[in-house]
This record gives sequence, structure tokens and C-alpha cells, in this order.
Amino acid sequence: MNATYPDVDLWFDVPPLEQEVTDERLLLDYCASGDRELFAQLVYRYERELFSYLRRYLGDAEMAEDVFQATFLQIHLKCSQFEEGRRFRPWLYTIATNQAIDARRRNKRHRMASLDSSGSNSDSDEIGKLVDLLESSETDPLDQAVRSEKQQLVQNTLNELPEQMHAVVQLVYYQGMKYREAAEVLSIPVGTVKSRLHAAIAKLSDVWEATQVN
Repeated sequence: MNATYPDVDLWFDVPPLEQEVTDERLLLDYCASGDRELFAQLVYRYERELFSYLRRYLGDAEMAEDVFQATFLQIHLKCSQFEEGRRFRPWLYTIATNQAIDARRRNKRHRMASLDSSGSNSDSDEIGKLVDLLESSETDPLDQAVRSEKQQLVQNTLNELPEQMHAVVQLVYYQGMKYREAAEVLSIPVGTVKSRLHAAIAKLSDVWEATQVN
């Protein structure tokens, strides 16, 4: 494809096409024609969703913007590798997550940890624990303030998790993906998604329980 990468300024305020046109069709047609409006439609459809994901993942709006642009640059460069019959959204998230991982690694060093631990709780129990750790239901202002401070400690721990755990939490909890969908994005077995999520929750739970002592 000889088309140049679309300017960022053309990505926004783009009127949507008919909903019958799938993401997959847009990408395949863009790859074949180089029509920049087709590419802009893809960005338009995912700009809020994907940027929100990246901002939470990275904890920094400026980094998220850079990674967002890098992600769609990769979509542009690799569109010829996208085969008909493949789903666009998991492919997009795979690229975005890899770009986010690279960005985090460029900004600070991460300790590598073994993620072979496994848990016995059900899937719903695991997600329920994560909700309890990261969300608050307190109504009293003083209790809310204390809980918010403790939640910030948990959030800081989440940001410091090994990259593999961090990615699973972001996809399953924040993006609401099913385990099989997160597994497809990360190119790992469903069982590995579960074990990484369990390990992340165990780490976050330790931090939360430590705050209850004070």
C-alpha cells in the first residue's frame, strides 16, 4: 500500500459510517484502497474506548496519547497482515497492549516475577475480590477519606505489578473482557489468564490487609 499514514488532525470529528460496515471490512478496504477516510473511521470508533484503556494502563494521559498514536501507526503499517475472517478488536488490543508494555518498560524498570501460582476460587469470586479492592461503597465522609487513602496504596501497588499481571487486570477488570478474550489478546492460554489474575489479586489483597492494621 502506498498511502501515507493519516495525519492525527484528521482522526477527530469524523462522522460515523453506517453501522453495518464492520471494523474488519473497514480495515481490509483501507488496506486495499489507501482511503484515509476509512482509516479515520476506525480511529473514530475506538478513540474513546482505547484511549481510556491506555490512560488507565499507563497512569499518564500524555503517555496514553503517544501510545494511542503508536498503536494506530502499527495498524497502518501492519494492515496487510490482517487476514479476512480475523476479528479486529482483539488484534487492536494486542497491538495496543504491546505498545503500552513497551512504553512502561521505557519509563521504568520492572522486576520479573514467576506467575505460575494457581487459585481455587471461582471466576466470579476472583472478580468480586478485585472490585472490593479497587472500588468503595462507603458513604460516611470520614470513612470514605480513610478508605480512599488505602485504595490509593492498592492502586499504587497495581501500577507496580509485573507487566504480565498488570495487563491481565487491565483487560479483565477495566475493559470487562472475558478470560478467553483476554487470552486471545495476550496470546496465552485461558488458564494462564486465570493464574495471573489470581496472583495479582493475592498481591493486592496483601497490601489491603496490611492497611487494616493501622
